[in-house]
Amino acid sequence: MRKTRAVTHADLAPSHGSTGLGSKTGAFLMVLTIVCGLFCFVLCLIAEAARSQVTWVNSGSKENDEDSQCIYTGSGKIPLLCAAIAFVGLAVAMVVEHVYMLIAVSKATPPALVVWDPNSAYSKTITWKAGFFFVTTWICFAVGEILLLIGLSVESGHLKNWSRPRPNCLVIREGLFSVAGIFALLTVFFAAGLYLTALCAQRMSQEHENTRREILEASALYASPPRSPQHQTITSMARENPVVREDQIEQSSFTYPPAFAKQLHLVL
Repeated sequence: MRKTRAVTHADLAPSHGSTGLGSKTGAFLMVLTIVCGLFCFVLCLIAEAARSQVTWVNSGSKENDEDSQCIYTGSGKIPLLCAAIAFVGLAVAMVVEHVYMLIAVSKATPPALVVWDPNSAYSKTITWKAGFFFVTTWICFAVGEILLLIGLSVESGHLKNWSRPRPNCLVIREGLFSVAGIFALLTVFFAAGLYLTALCAQRMSQEHENTRREILEASALYASPPRSPQHQTITSMARENPVVREDQIEQSSFTYPPAFAKQLHLVL
């Protein structure tokens, strides 16, 4: 015997497709963004370990001898390459993730935070969380990119003739690439928090909309009066005259039997 299943609101609701926040594509991009942030952090640590340093010749320090010169300990190619990859990778990850979230939220039905009461406590909490994660994500991203850009500009200044003594040598302070890697890591984690907040808001708005639809359907079902039967009217066609029939009642004459009539005549 074939089994039947009842149709629910979840079956009638529109599917999210491949661009929804809760789809596999969204989860994959979120995981890819976190992995990219970890990769940028590792690259920043490598750049910090391989950054160029300075050694002084003819004197122990420049302050003691004005004629002393400095020499770089390396060409700076390794930290320059690592910092460049981290700079581009973090920027691409942020742009792809936020563009995807923008498309997913704009195509969501119903839009998150639209059907809610703006004065409710939960709506205010979600709004503050989303605002916090959005602002902190872009602040950490900007700081990390600026630090990486400073490192790129300094390390690219002595790619050629790096072993030649110079009167002035510009180097990066210790820990700059490490701090940039920390900010890159914070960027992807705050972005993940923003994604989860938007996903939670969308799911709650969908549940709220489904509940409101069920209440409206139930109220419309019980509030509507019963339908009265429709009256059928008979219309006459053209050139059609009504036929009036008169039922004629014929009065039958009553005749007495002959024997009874004879007795009646004798009595009279």
